[in-house]
Order: sequence, then structure tokens, then C-alpha cells
Amino acid sequence: MSYRSLGNPFDANADLQHGPACNCPVCVFKREQETSAYECTESEMTERLERAVFEDAATDTGAASSALAAAGTSGRETFDSPDDIMDRAVESAIVRGVFGHNDMSRRQFLGLVGGGTLASILGTMLPMDKIKAAAKEEMGALEKAKLKVGFVPITCATPIIMAHPLGFYEKYGLDVDVIKTAGWAVARDKSLSGEYDASHMLTPMPLAMTMGAGSTAVPYRMPAVENINGQAIVLHNDHKDKRDPKDWKGFKFGVPFDYSMHNFLLRYYVAEHGLDPDQDIQIRVVPPPEMVANLRAGNLDGFLSPDPFNQRAVWEKVGFIHILTKDIWPGHPCCAFACSDEFAETMPNTYSALLKSIIDATHYSQKAENRKEISAAIAPKNYLNQPVPVIEQVLTGRFADGLGNIQDVPDRIDFDPFPWHSMAVWILTQMKRWGYVEGDIDYKAIAEQVYVASDAAKYMQELGYEPPDKTYEKYTIMGKEFDWTKPEEYVESFEIKRA
Repeated sequence: MSYRSLGNPFDANADLQHGPACNCPVCVFKREQETSAYECTESEMTERLERAVFEDAATDTGAASSALAAAGTSGRETFDSPDDIMDRAVESAIVRGVFGHNDMSRRQFLGLVGGGTLASILGTMLPMDKIKAAAKEEMGALEKAKLKVGFVPITCATPIIMAHPLGFYEKYGLDVDVIKTAGWAVARDKSLSGEYDASHMLTPMPLAMTMGAGSTAVPYRMPAVENINGQAIVLHNDHKDKRDPKDWKGFKFGVPFDYSMHNFLLRYYVAEHGLDPDQDIQIRVVPPPEMVANLRAGNLDGFLSPDPFNQRAVWEKVGFIHILTKDIWPGHPCCAFACSDEFAETMPNTYSALLKSIIDATHYSQKAENRKEISAAIAPKNYLNQPVPVIEQVLTGRFADGLGNIQDVPDRIDFDPFPWHSMAVWILTQMKRWGYVEGDIDYKAIAEQVYVASDAAKYMQELGYEPPDKTYEKYTIMGKEFDWTKPEEYVESFEIKRA
């Protein structure tokens, strides 16, 4: 795929295809990595990688952006209005179509005749102003084009992150600043305060925020899931002889947030093996980027974490992958795109454009052939701040497990935007089971209020993707069936619980 930036299609010097002359952040980062391999020893490279992962990224926007700053360019054009962004998107699409998406042909032609000549030729052949106007009318005037979207640096956020360097936001007329966020409490609080227009969230978070569990009650909606699967339980290398969870009494485990699938899946897993997660083990909230350091220091015996930190533990030779969460619940949800009801209702056209960009990027991430390109796109310091090989192992599913094996698990992580109401009901049962919410719960009403499957289905259809024809289904989790029509019976069926 060509680089989906909105570089000037009439500029012969603008490389729209990630070629050798491209100055986009992705290409600059990749060239610097290749160069650095020849300029430092292996131990120096390891030290650089460790510093890159664990130092505070807030003081430096990354190697790619530093190089671009030194070169006097941001690598991206700045637009003054939503109309300007949409005009450029239309121009780019037309010019690329004329040259059959062959960027070398476009640049050679422009080198001969100049951008002004090409623009004049197209102007005589096509009613450019009318085409631009029709595109704007079709989309509807954006109430706000410059947006702030928060993300926590994990592979679960892949569509939200890669939509930035690969141009999916710009494709729908948006100028989005994706903001790296320290952890989930910060993402929640900045969303509630309005500092973020929307955010990458854990799938239980919009439910909890709407219900006022752990925070002030504010109506939130989750119109798109980001990833399914994509997590693992990692143990310290010292525990290779303790593969049976019954041997984990007294262990200290990290999870990224109380209202997370990580917390609920870890609790489910150990409870199914006879351990009470509140009495037999300790569960601590640890920001994902700090998981490996805490494992190395002995502060944790293991964690159920988002990637790439499971794979990073193997890369650092600190831990091993005990089990992928897909083997606990195949196809389980993890992270999502969410925003307040207020944002969606007061800026419907902007909300529509943003959701389309997320759904489009999620389906692009779904395709195995795109995973290596995406790995490079989200690796730089201002995004995941990880070595590309670590991310590739997660996204491609070919990975070292820390036990001496190379595994091929193509669905280790996958991407599916549809927010199943039955998934929300399951999450609510676990919130009830472990005492995060109390009293009577109208499971179906809350699920359908927060997980806005109708919006997802609408925009999936508009973009040419086929949504499911239902919003509820049954699941089998570690051999136990979950029937969404009987949530209270499900909660009561567990021997180990707080409810």
C-alpha cells in the first residue's frame, strides 16, 4: 500500500509511496534503524533499545520527528480548515487514479511539465470544484476537524495509532493529534475532562464510566472494538517449573487497570484452577510500559498484559509466555474506541468521520498482508516506542515463546470493529461477580446503551464491509458456556466470587 498521507500530489519532490526519498516519520525511522545497525555494537544497540523503551517519551517525540525537525520539515502538511483537508484528499485521489497509483510515473511526469501544468490539464478535463463540493456535501460539514485522540502505547491500539501515519484520519477530512498516554486512569480522566475528544479505551471502561463505577457517571459510548485476542499471561523465567496455576499461591501479578479484560480474564483463569484471586494471589495495577521492568526487578511474578510487553519480556529474556488469552476465550474483546455521548451528539458529522476512519483502519489491520507495514508504522517513539521485530512477532503471530519454541499463531491478535452486545453482558457479569458493581443490573439495557452496534453496522456497510446480522451470541470460555440471556444465573454458577 502507498503511504496514505496528504502530501501534495502536484509536487514532484513529494514521495507518496514510501520510496527512498520519503521524509514521512515511518520512513525516516526505518532508515535510522538500518543505519544504526552499522554504527554501533550489539551491546550498544541493546542499551539504546532499553533506554528508548523505559525513558520518558514526553520529553522527546522520537527519532523520526527529531530527524524531521532537523531537516526543517514535519513530514506532513498543515491545513488551515476542514475544507482544505478535504480538497487535498480529493486532489490526491484524482491524481493517483490518473497515474494508476504509480508514484514513480507521477513524479517523472511532474518533473517534466510541473505541477501547475498538471493542475491546469486536470482542470480542463474535470470539474474539480464541483467534485470537491460534492465530496464535502456527501460527508457533511465537519463541526470540528482538529481533534485530540488519546492512546496507551500497546498493540491493541493499532488501528487508532496507525490511522495517523498511514493517513486514515486525513482520508475523512480530519486532522487528528494522537496523544500517547501514560495509563488508563489518565486516559479516562482526560476524556472525562474534555481534554481528549475521544480515546482508545479498554472495553470495560465505557461501561464502568457510564455506570459511575470508579469515576463520576458520564454517559459514554463504544461504537467500535479495536482488537480481539492479543494478550497473554507471562511468568518470570524463575517460574518455568510452575506451569500449573495451582502452584501460584502467593504470586504477585500485574494487570493494566481494574476495569480491564486483563483483570477479568486473569481472575477467571485462576479461579477456574481453584485459586481465589483476592486471597491466593495479589493483583496489582501496573501501567503496561512498566510491566517488564517490574518483572525484571522481582516486583511481579507474572502479568496478564497487553502486547507488545508480553513479547518484550521474551525479547529481554526476563519472562516466558505461559498462555495466550485466545486460549482462554477465543475471540475475546480487549480494547476499543470510545467517546462521550456529548461529543457524538453535538458533533455528529465529526463523529461520523472519526468513526469511519477507525473502522476503515481496523479492517486494514485485519489483513495479514498489511501487518509488517503496520509494525513499522507504529514502532517509532511517539507511538509504541518498540523494536519493529517485537511488534512484528505480535502482529504476524510468528513468535518466540521464551520456552525455546517458535510458534505460528496467526490469530494471536486480530482486529474486528463490531461491538457485540453479548460481550458487554459478559463483562458486566464479571464486574458483578468480583464486586466492582453492586445491586441489580439491567444487563441488556446497559449493553445496548454503551456498545453502539447500530453505528458500527451503519458505517461498516457504508465502507463496504459486512456487519453481523445479530448483536448477541453465546460463548464458551474454558469449557463453560456463557448464555447472555441468563446473566444472573451465570454469576451465581461460580463457586469463587464476591457477589
